[in-house]
Amino acid sequence: MSSFLRSLRQLRRYPSAIGGILVISLLVALAVYAVVTIPYSEAIRLWRGGEEVWGEYPKLALPIWADWFTDQKLARSIVLNTADGSATRAPSESVGNETLTFEFDFPYDTFPSEIVVFFTSRYDAKPPHVALRWLTPDGREIRVTETSAKRADTYRPGQDTKLTRRLSQTAAETGLLMDPDSKEPRVLKGRYQLVMDVHYFEPDSSLDAKLVMHGQVSGIAGTDDRRRDLTVALLWGTPIALAFGLLAAVGTSLTTMIIAAIGVWYGKWVDSLVQRITEVNMILPFLPILIMVGTLYTRSIWAILGMVILLSIFGSSIKTYRAVFLQVKESPYIEAARAYGASDFRIVFSYMLPRVIPMLIPQLVTLIPSYVFLEASLALLGLGDPVLPTWGKLINEAREAGALFHGQYYWMLEPAILLSLTGLGFAMLGFALDRIFNPRLRGL
Repeated sequence: MSSFLRSLRQLRRYPSAIGGILVISLLVALAVYAVVTIPYSEAIRLWRGGEEVWGEYPKLALPIWADWFTDQKLARSIVLNTADGSATRAPSESVGNETLTFEFDFPYDTFPSEIVVFFTSRYDAKPPHVALRWLTPDGREIRVTETSAKRADTYRPGQDTKLTRRLSQTAAETGLLMDPDSKEPRVLKGRYQLVMDVHYFEPDSSLDAKLVMHGQVSGIAGTDDRRRDLTVALLWGTPIALAFGLLAAVGTSLTTMIIAAIGVWYGKWVDSLVQRITEVNMILPFLPILIMVGTLYTRSIWAILGMVILLSIFGSSIKTYRAVFLQVKESPYIEAARAYGASDFRIVFSYMLPRVIPMLIPQLVTLIPSYVFLEASLALLGLGDPVLPTWGKLINEAREAGALFHGQYYWMLEPAILLSLTGLGFAMLGFALDRIFNPRLRGL
């Protein structure tokens, strides 16, 4: 054990090992942060949520750091709600009337991507009547629309053809905030107001309203075509990827090593059976079998993990371990163990396996990213877990939505960068460990 710890201390001599440890530490920190701040059930609920969860988020919004690459200040989302007091309400002079005012500053250089007004009203028979007016910083008043606000209703100015005609055939998201004196569409910065004149037909009626102006940017990772914040998938993809890679690598490597040691020690028909099973398994098509399982049986990530371990146990590594164990079996300390009557179990697990552990560690570290990439590859083929948000599923959904063709590069690049960092971190650490534990490479 002391020699093993002494070997690990040598990692300080390798800059690649330090860099790999830093990258892996960052990924582990992200995984812990994701699990602590977003519980599993909450992550599933968010990722599978629809308009009721992501209604305040813009569709296909760039990350907020997109401002770094442009000289414009891209529009952020603005949400005002009478229910939480961010919008004001005041009784009108007429009995049964009320005025709701949504006042905000708009200091951005780009127009909002969408404007939505949500109504939540309470009445018995007749819904309240609402008249919407838009007041601009230069003193203009634009009549937006008049409508009946049902119990859970939505008004989208961008889809109102009458309003578009009043704005000289300009979409509401542009026409309501455009400088009228500019030849080219340009934002008129300043303080705006959306005023709702509400008339109630019943004494116990009430109305709450929410104004949502979707921006061009949102969150540190942007949003997809279903308004979902990609941060959820990027964060939760980290523990899923690391858990899948680690469990697959550890389960495969340890089981393979134990089977190889047992086959070598007992020899005869046991060793022959292990080798024949290995040779048959090596000619089986690994990826097509996983695709078949995902298509015909289940796409659960844990079922796929079990199948990966099962197919990888009797792989080419068994023959590598067998060659090493054949040498270990003839070592003098094994003969000494036999002489004082050590059991077969004790010899295999106390004398043979520990001798090969140093050889296992570098291989184990370099195997982890390969299984992470395998899970991402299955998700990219449409065989990812239908419930869990993963990096591979993000890339697959971006590909299906044509993200690269529509300029949403962030959607595909963010999970791809995290996958690349995972491979780079474990590869750098694995190469350094290989130099430390492999005597032939120590002098290189």
